[in-house]
Amino acid sequence: MTDLLALKTAARAAAFARRKGAHAPHAATAGYLSTVLAGYRGVPLAGYCNMRTEIDPTPAMEEAAAHGPVGVPVIIGAGQPLKFRAWTPDCTMIPGEFGAPIPQSGAWITPEVVIVPLVAFDRGGGRLGYGGGFYDRTLEQLRAAKPTFAIGFAYAAQEASDLPLEPTDQPLDLIITEAGIIEP
Repeated sequence: MTDLLALKTAARAAAFARRKGAHAPHAATAGYLSTVLAGYRGVPLAGYCNMRTEIDPTPAMEEAAAHGPVGVPVIIGAGQPLKFRAWTPDCTMIPGEFGAPIPQSGAWITPEVVIVPLVAFDRGGGRLGYGGGFYDRTLEQLRAAKPTFAIGFAYAAQEASDLPLEPTDQPLDLIITEAGIIEP
């Protein structure tokens, strides 16, 4: 397990460096994400509030919110799946865990489409996150209850070919970058 942990740590460091290089003001848009989400109008959706150098899904989330419920993740506690609080473009936001903004109040929603922020991805639907396992636990729980579509959203530069994956890592159903749509 120590070797896998070292591999994941090294893969994250390399991916963060690639993401930082790709992240620049106005370098990316959510155009492809908006196009895909248009096919899911009215379906409960979970997005995220970007932090640091993550690609920003907000424009696509704003469009989706005009047609159905949109939520953002709230960390309940270490080792727990995420919950999703209803979000609208004008809702009051407060700092959440790790500095990501969350709605101050609102109903909890159960998404059927989840936009997943990434540190790295591969063309087979593999993903590398921050290492807390939040999205893996969450997707596993959601998928056990009903089909849940996981869309990885990242810069094209975050693609890797040799991700250290584990059996508990939940796969992505689709990957969207500023450069296009990748179907695993």
